[in-house]
Amino acid sequence: MDKLFLFIATGAGSGYLPKAPGTWGSLAGVLLWSGLCQLDFDMYLAVVATLFVLGTAAAGAAEKILDQGDPGVVVIDEVVGQLIALTAAPLHPLAALAGFALFRLFDILKPFPVGWLDRRLHGGLGIMLDDVAAGLLAFAALQAGLLLLR
Repeated sequence: MDKLFLFIATGAGSGYLPKAPGTWGSLAGVLLWSGLCQLDFDMYLAVVATLFVLGTAAAGAAEKILDQGDPGVVVIDEVVGQLIALTAAPLHPLAALAGFALFRLFDILKPFPVGWLDRRLHGGLGIMLDDVAAGLLAFAALQAGLLLLR
């Protein structure tokens, strides 16, 4: 069971890639989005919600398995945050790039409420929720940008 939790928590192993695991996890999220965005909207949201629930459990378990708070290899939070950021985005390379960049920006800079959540919540839910907030901020910025371009 530990191997399954770690597989999920590390974004199918993308968290083990060198240098910047969060960026690799976000890229894994973009790749997953490119397939999932073909689903109807309700099914897409159901998949994201399911990944959030599984990710919360897996991230919490990974902390215990690795005996470390918010381990760097845990990137399921970036995968889910990236999927949130790209929700309803058109399947276009520029939309993917913009959504990726916006999510990484908010995830790294941690504006309110991202930083607040990151500092105050712990465990699996704490690992996930700051990236959900970063994903929501990126979603709003991306959708505003797309609206302005129309």
